[in-house]
Amino acid sequence: MRSRLVEYHCSNGLLTDTRVSRATDGLLRYRQLDPSLSELLDVAVHRFAGRTAVEEVHGEQVTYAELWAEASRVAGGLKSRGIEIGDRVAIRFAAGVRWLEACLGVILAGGVPVSLGMAWGDAEVSAVIADSGSVLVLDGELPHGVPFIDDGAAPDELAVLAYTADPSGAMLGVELSNENVLSTIEGLLHSRDYGVEGVRNLLVDSDFRSVRELVHVLATLVIGGTVVVAGDFWRESAHTVDILTGRPEDLLEPRLLAVGPAARAASRSVKWVDCSGFPVTAEQEDKLLAAFPAAQHVMGWGKTETCGGGLILPIESASTHLGSVGIAFGGMEVALYGPDAPGGYGELWCRGPSVARRYWNSPEVTSSRFMQGWFCTHDTAQIDAEGFVRIVERNAA
Repeated sequence: MRSRLVEYHCSNGLLTDTRVSRATDGLLRYRQLDPSLSELLDVAVHRFAGRTAVEEVHGEQVTYAELWAEASRVAGGLKSRGIEIGDRVAIRFAAGVRWLEACLGVILAGGVPVSLGMAWGDAEVSAVIADSGSVLVLDGELPHGVPFIDDGAAPDELAVLAYTADPSGAMLGVELSNENVLSTIEGLLHSRDYGVEGVRNLLVDSDFRSVRELVHVLATLVIGGTVVVAGDFWRESAHTVDILTGRPEDLLEPRLLAVGPAARAASRSVKWVDCSGFPVTAEQEDKLLAAFPAAQHVMGWGKTETCGGGLILPIESASTHLGSVGIAFGGMEVALYGPDAPGGYGELWCRGPSVARRYWNSPEVTSSRFMQGWFCTHDTAQIDAEGFVRIVERNAA
């Protein structure tokens, strides 16, 4: 098997992170990470207590201190209902304050959040709840109790159980540890220059089910920013934010790009347009560049199994590497598998600190996709001499 596996190294020094080093297991890992999400966020809360953490346009907004206090009360309510360390708790709220209070509440209680898609049908919801073994579903009034914060989690413990569909449509639970999520946040922030002055990140999505959205939410909070959720009021809010994050088709939605003063203001004031982790066609890229000419455009590749990250395409490389989805960053390493791998063509494999350890409750699928630290993506790719990856055929998952 190894004779058909060829590793490709990135020669672009722009994304070199000196905090990453080779561990005894052969993987690149971040040094001196916080042990858990709760401890990382606790530092941010005390540092930015009075800042606005989440803002719903035409709705509720909460400060860091208010969000943490409410989440700890939710954690206490969950403990009073018998939630134990490692218990899975399903969450089904639209993107916004309530979703984040529920998610953080589960984390602070020592549980594992399982986010359910708002657009999912009853069959999908039931299947995920049953497969995950969720002991409780949060979809209405949140439980409250004596404030509680579990601060004993370790880096290798399960932090999030995120579901993705395999090519047949079956739902697979991806186990993401504290280290996976924390490493992805570190890599994301290292590859962008957001600072800690309080950026406003508009997540153009009514559903935070995807781990990509969760990572962007948490990364925004780590640096003292504000997560803005606009719902149907995109055009009214776009000119008040620094970052637009979402799928390219959503960022190009007519309501966001409607002609008028607000749209023109948005095109001038938005500093970053982030579609990383989502497929972007050449036509969509051209339209985004035209709509937001003053912004830095961040594109790349990722899967749920890589915690939504993995490859990033630096803006200065987009014109010289047409069709590429980027180069590895944040401790990620890539390889090609197959008879044509030495020539730069084959199945894309990757490994690194953000790569999941296995699928939940699916040992057979795990053994076919996770091998000796590598994740077999089932995407067919080409990799050039500089390490830039081009996806030739994309797996549906």
